[in-house]
Amino acid sequence: MSSRETGRPYHHGSLPETLVAHAVELLDEAGPEAVVVREVARRAGVSPAAPFRHFADRAALMTAVTEAVAVDFSGIQRAAVESADDLPFRALGTAFVHYALTYPHRFALLRAAVFGATRAPALEAGHRAFTEAVTDLIVAGQRRGDLRAADPRLVRVTAQALVYGLSQMFVDGYLDPTDADTLITETIALFGLGVLPETHPARPT
Repeated sequence: MSSRETGRPYHHGSLPETLVAHAVELLDEAGPEAVVVREVARRAGVSPAAPFRHFADRAALMTAVTEAVAVDFSGIQRAAVESADDLPFRALGTAFVHYALTYPHRFALLRAAVFGATRAPALEAGHRAFTEAVTDLIVAGQRRGDLRAADPRLVRVTAQALVYGLSQMFVDGYLDPTDADTLITETIALFGLGVLPETHPARPT
């Protein structure tokens, strides 16, 4: 769910989406513990019982929130690739880390629900589609000569380890976010030296 959608007024027939939008708003403000059904209802301007006509309990609401965040995360990644003027694979990694910096609580939610050992069935299909899209992006880059020939799955896992770890280091406060842009660019560029072909201009001579 895009941050642009949070805080929108409730219109007839859109209450579930409105409730999720306000829940994401609370998540951004103070983390998942702040997502209380009564407060979500208050912000939506409905009775405390109204959310339970659409979500059986808080856990069901949080599942919907996680799905919305996963869709938003994938959309931002896709937009970064589509607008990249050089090396879409690098743009993808940069967008990943920036998302964690911008929305640390959303990243923590995704870390637990999507990047863990198990995923809810509602999230499995989206995760599989995202993983396949990243692999396809790697294969396309290899065919163009942007990336060196290597097992696409290994390239994907290695790149994910880099951006996931870098994101977590920022979220944990281990790295200073005020220097994020430079560090993200330089770290991803250094990783790129290992996957770019020998003739790529980014490689030192």
